[in-house]
Amino acid sequence: MKTTREDVRNVAIIAHVDHGKTTLVDQLLHQSGIFRENQEVAERVMDSNDLERERGITILSKNTAINYKDVKINIVDTPGHADFGGEVERVLKMVDGVILVVDAYEGAMPQTRFVLRKALELNLAVMVCINKIDRPDARVDDVVDEVLDLFIELDASEEQLDCPFIYASAKGGFALREMEDEPKDMCPLLDTILEYIPAPQGDPEAPTQMLISTIDYNEYVGRIGVGKVENGTLKSNQEVVIVNHHDADKKLKVKISRMYKFDGLNKVEVDTAGIGDIVAISGIAEIHIGDTLCSPEAPEAIPFQKISEPTIAMQFMVNDSPFAGQEGKFVTSRHLRDRLYRELNTDVSLRVEDTDTTEAFKVSGRGELHLSILIENMRREGYEFAVSKAEVLYKEDEKGHLLEPMEQVYIDVDEEFSGNVIQKLSQRKGELVGMNSNGMGGTRLEFLIPSRGLIGYRGEFMTDTRGTGVMNTVFDSYAPFKGEITYRKQGSLIAFETGESITYGLFNAQERGQLFIGPGEKVYAGMVIGQNGKGVDIEVNVCKKKQMTNTRASGSDDALHLVPPKIMSLEQACEFIDTDELLEVTPKNLRIRKKILDAATRKKMAARSKNS
Repeated sequence: MKTTREDVRNVAIIAHVDHGKTTLVDQLLHQSGIFRENQEVAERVMDSNDLERERGITILSKNTAINYKDVKINIVDTPGHADFGGEVERVLKMVDGVILVVDAYEGAMPQTRFVLRKALELNLAVMVCINKIDRPDARVDDVVDEVLDLFIELDASEEQLDCPFIYASAKGGFALREMEDEPKDMCPLLDTILEYIPAPQGDPEAPTQMLISTIDYNEYVGRIGVGKVENGTLKSNQEVVIVNHHDADKKLKVKISRMYKFDGLNKVEVDTAGIGDIVAISGIAEIHIGDTLCSPEAPEAIPFQKISEPTIAMQFMVNDSPFAGQEGKFVTSRHLRDRLYRELNTDVSLRVEDTDTTEAFKVSGRGELHLSILIENMRREGYEFAVSKAEVLYKEDEKGHLLEPMEQVYIDVDEEFSGNVIQKLSQRKGELVGMNSNGMGGTRLEFLIPSRGLIGYRGEFMTDTRGTGVMNTVFDSYAPFKGEITYRKQGSLIAFETGESITYGLFNAQERGQLFIGPGEKVYAGMVIGQNGKGVDIEVNVCKKKQMTNTRASGSDDALHLVPPKIMSLEQACEFIDTDELLEVTPKNLRIRKKILDAATRKKMAARSKNS
């Protein structure tokens, strides 16, 4: 018989990227007394890894819990970026309701729609938190209307439409039920959670059932499964069976060795867990996302939605450049393979496949950011490898027609730049489906564009809008192939020989285009050291010294004026490389190179492919 557990609430915080989810969780933790008064706590304490802190984005969902009025509130902080949508989909199975956070100026954005749709499909209770109401440009009433329009558009039920709105400033540390209320603390938000988010329900007498929604990984204890107890009770040393809704053959007998509940930022070991408890379980090596832990006498899997498929892929390969093995700690194909397959322990949206050579692996993900985060993490851990240009993953329909992934793109730009953006995206097979002015000199453009049309565009977009444009994308569907797209109009400047770059050689080379390196840098033949505006590849000798003559003054090289080189970030380098190039990634350097380093072989291959 189902009972309701009133002393627990399970809630996820969902939103578009940068609308303040993580800062909101910070405030709830601070005000619930989790930290000692004299304890030093970093800002955005839930963004625990270095990359999350540097970029100001959440990459992995995190669990935490606070106690308020004798009720334990389990909170899940989710990513807002479309590339990490797989994280959002699965954690929603752990909760009974969501707090939809919306920026008081930006309003409903593409990822707001994506996460809200997922929550409504799972029939979760939704409460809306309009955040950043203390912004000078906040437009609270308009944003409330936008959110309600979005609910109607997504076919929300009457009950879901009747959701409570809370007005907050996560940074200011207060929440209000009505805009006229006096700002004090976050209690109005916490009270609304207790009143509106349903308490978990289940049958404590039924056989045990717990769905694993997240996998954590720890070098000491291995895989850690996190999920919510749906029915029955779970005890340490209990024998259970692992089954899976999408894999009828899976049936593994295992023993629960250790079990933890969340308390603030800590995991506390416990012996038993009841219905509605979110717990972490360690010691089961074979545990995967979507598995159900059941009593052996009644092994029944809980349905679990399939995670959206990856849309782009890259080749990760062993570095074979002349400088291979000089800067990295892990350089062999075994190192690379082990690390990539280990990533699958925690990243449900990633796919790794062996190729016909042991030196290369096909890695597929949800977007360029998804894969670049993996590349950056690996180089920081000491890995050295090379990656190819990102390519989209095609499908075929029943009639054998080629289908490709399409993205919805929402762009906010100043009016003066909108014409340029429309022109560039049209060249990349983008179709303008919506355009409206915000009345403040800005324009919102909505496009439907092939995913491959966006590869390499972000850097160009920032240049075209002078750094002021905002672009958001979300996967739409697979559609018929839209035709060929020209990715890059510039050619490459290629180093002619191996050596060290010299001021004199660079001075002569910079007349041909924009350089990526300065003097005193090690280069090798076939390495790309700059870009050329004419669209053809040119070989340049940057190691060339000035011929010695008896009239040469000792300081004549110092008088040569070099234009500062263009230093590229990892994302910019991934966007820049062409299909015949690779990006060499080491802990110390990023180098772009031709796949075929030898100039004569490269020309022969180019001529052969032209004739075929």
